[in-house]
Formats: sequence, structure tokens, C-alpha cells
Amino acid sequence: MSENNEDHDYTEKTKANVHKLGANLVGVADTEPLKGLTLDPPNLLDSFTRAISIALRLPGAVFEQIIDRPTPLYASIYQTANRILDEIAFHAVNILQTDGFNALPVPASQVLDRENWYGALTHKAVGRMAGLGWQGKSLLLVNPDYGPRIRLATVLTDAPLKIDRPIKNRCGECNLCTDACPARAIKGVGTKDNYKSREEALYFSRCVEKLTGEFAKLPDVGSPVCGICIKVCPFGR
Repeated sequence: MSENNEDHDYTEKTKANVHKLGANLVGVADTEPLKGLTLDPPNLLDSFTRAISIALRLPGAVFEQIIDRPTPLYASIYQTANRILDEIAFHAVNILQTDGFNALPVPASQVLDRENWYGALTHKAVGRMAGLGWQGKSLLLVNPDYGPRIRLATVLTDAPLKIDRPIKNRCGECNLCTDACPARAIKGVGTKDNYKSREEALYFSRCVEKLTGEFAKLPDVGSPVCGICIKVCPFGR
């Protein structure tokens, strides 16, 4: 068996294992293009050649109850999805390590820099490079089947996995998320592949202020979530 076939077979085996752990979507990205992103620590990717993007679909019915603010149900489901993703990533790392490879799980929703709201790396960028979706005008990853109704985690590894390719942006002229945003934070600017910075797509501070200053203080919500731009996206509805 050739090395390429071996890599292909191991990639398919790894993806199947992650699906069995509960993931809805799994893709593989090359880490080299990701090294230009904001990373914490800056050398996070130095010993890893691949990033496995793992997505979990959120229950569609919870978004239909969101009108102009997040609901306690949505806040709870959001946190549950993050916890499940962290467990999937943790188990996936154990499998890769058992197979003799180095691997590191990156938590689904850990904020390390609360001034600029950055984590260890951006899961959305990994997901785009891994072919799970495109970057919508809301900056969220939009999957063709599930839309932005997904949560993401990442596993970094040096396993010889075949990389996936980004898919075409299909937002087009749609501005439903722009029109629905309660913070008026989405500029409605499209991109062919990815935005050079968050500010190209968003008035990011408006989003942060709305989520942390108002929505997180709602009774039984208690976390900076929204869900409105996710609800109105025609993909996944």
C-alpha cells in the first residue's frame, strides 16, 4: 500500500472515530496557513501540522423561540454543546495518542483574552480551512446543511492526515443577519474567502457590548450569547 493510500485510510479512520464520538462534521486543515492568526500562545501550532475541526449541530427548535434576545434554554444548550465538544476532542486526542501521534484539544469556547475576546485560536478559521463551511457576513461559520447552527472545537495533531479544502461562499446578496442584528454590529460586507480582520465584517465592540452588557445579565441566561443572526440565516432552517 502506498504512503498516500495509507494517509487516506488513516484519515478516513480518524474521521469515522470522531463521528462515533458524537460529532456531526469533521474536517482536516493544514496548520501552515493558520500560523498568521492570533494564537495563544504564539507558538501554539509549532509542533502540529494538522488541525481537525469538529462540529456539533445545535437543536433547530431552540432558535425558533428566540425573538429579540437569547433565551435561558438557548444559553443552556450552548453550554451543553461546548461541554460535549470538549469531551469529543479529549477522546479524539486519546485515540491519536494511542496510535502514536502527538495531539492537543483546544476547548470549544475558552476566552483567554477578555479585552479583545480571543481564545487559543479561532475555531471558525480552522473550520473554514477544513471545508466545513464558509465565513458568513456575521463572521460565523456557515455550513451548507446546518448553516451557522453549529458549535466548534479543534484538535491539533502531527498525524499524517489528508487535508480538506475550503468551500465556496454562498451568502451572495443576502443580508438577513445584518438586518436582524440587535446591536447593528454586522456591516453586511461579503467576502470571497475570508476577512482580513474582524473589523472588516463587524463593529465588533458593538456585539461584545450587547452580549456582555445586556444579554449576559438577563435572568437565567448568565453568559454572553445571542443567537439572533443564527436564527435568521436561511442555511440550516
